[in-house]
Amino acid sequence: MTTVKEFNKFGEELEGLLGLQTSPVAVKMLEKEEDIPEGAIRPKKDRGYHLAQCQAFALSRRDRATVAMLKEDNWCPGAVISYGLVPKPDNPSASGQNPYVCFDYGKYIGILTAPLRTAAFEPDAVIIYCDTNQLRIILLSLKMEDRSLVKSNFFPFSCSNSVVPVMLNSEYWINLPDPGEYERALTTAGEMMFSVPGEKLAEVTENLRQFDKNESGFAHGQMMMRPDFPQPDLYKRVFEGWGMDHE
Repeated sequence: MTTVKEFNKFGEELEGLLGLQTSPVAVKMLEKEEDIPEGAIRPKKDRGYHLAQCQAFALSRRDRATVAMLKEDNWCPGAVISYGLVPKPDNPSASGQNPYVCFDYGKYIGILTAPLRTAAFEPDAVIIYCDTNQLRIILLSLKMEDRSLVKSNFFPFSCSNSVVPVMLNSEYWINLPDPGEYERALTTAGEMMFSVPGEKLAEVTENLRQFDKNESGFAHGQMMMRPDFPQPDLYKRVFEGWGMDHE
């Protein structure tokens, strides 16, 4: 079983292996208030204001804050419905609400987020905000048998699909940050969200370690525009087999 300190170490490693600009976000769904660690920010109780869940993600990944979002802290319907903090509407799409998968109503009282490198809890899921090059490296490092577990979503609400199906189905999810992420949480153009089930994080980190050792990781990528570029060994072998020119 992975310990909290090991999860923290994975957070540090992922930042370095991928050259991340912000911390991976550790996510834990809360069943009771006693699960909220000391020092966690309660937006309404502690600061007198509400946040959207994407803003709470931003506080954790940029400001390295631990944030507990309960029903009363929320200012956007997506997370409240998705996380089962209110009953799911009978016809959610007609009212512009979340038509996607949700946790059962009443199972959780809220959500806890923190930077992975300092989280004081074992995460249910981890959200990595990355650019398209970093995302490609994560995906290419996955084992072939795990690639079928990668799902994607391009529509609101990204706060839902980056957490709920990840936990329910133990799947990897790629999400295009929704308008709230961009307009309210200051997600930059080009950022994507890649979510990992907590129990798979050790394997993902090890995959990236090996990818880096094989000089295929983030630090080894070199941009170049040149004819007759140096061919990888695989290219040489297949070109030779086809009777084509090769390095």
